[in-house]
Amino acid sequence: MNTLGYAILGLIDKQKITGYDLTKIFNDSIADFWSAKQSQIYPELKKMVDAGLIEYETVIQGEVLEKKVYSITEQGKKKLQQWMLEEEPPVSQSKDIFKLRLYFAEHLTLEQTIDKLAKQQDECKKLLIRYITKVEEYNNTSVSDKDVGDFLLLRGAISRLEAHISWLDESMLYVKNNKKQ
Repeated sequence: MNTLGYAILGLIDKQKITGYDLTKIFNDSIADFWSAKQSQIYPELKKMVDAGLIEYETVIQGEVLEKKVYSITEQGKKKLQQWMLEEEPPVSQSKDIFKLRLYFAEHLTLEQTIDKLAKQQDECKKLLIRYITKVEEYNNTSVSDKDVGDFLLLRGAISRLEAHISWLDESMLYVKNNKKQ
């Protein structure tokens, strides 16, 4: 099974869920470290049902709308547990379009380079505020076992964003002082 399948399995283990709600989680809650499109999620759900890792119950919503609510099977729980205990690969470098473009900064003017760095920093600051707000919600209560992973990842994302923002500050200062017009 691929990593997307394990991600889906883990999300279904947290709660019974529809394919639509899985898509929303991939677009919001875990989008910062794992992404999936609806066109990837539904075929994966079918494979997992066929493999006996998850099952679903058809629920009627409203008068005619049917939706499938997925839950994990015992076999699925065992498979997820096995995957969780596997050794981790070394930290991977993700594909980062901003950094790739910055690598070729010699093609930008001083103003364009500073503008690119400043816009990236603004986006990072917006994301940082969003993460801090989410972490503060946890700090008002004790973190449940179900939410400890989300809490830890948010704290890690905050640390990385703070470091990234600092690096962007240093980069803008460096460029202002050293880049030729």
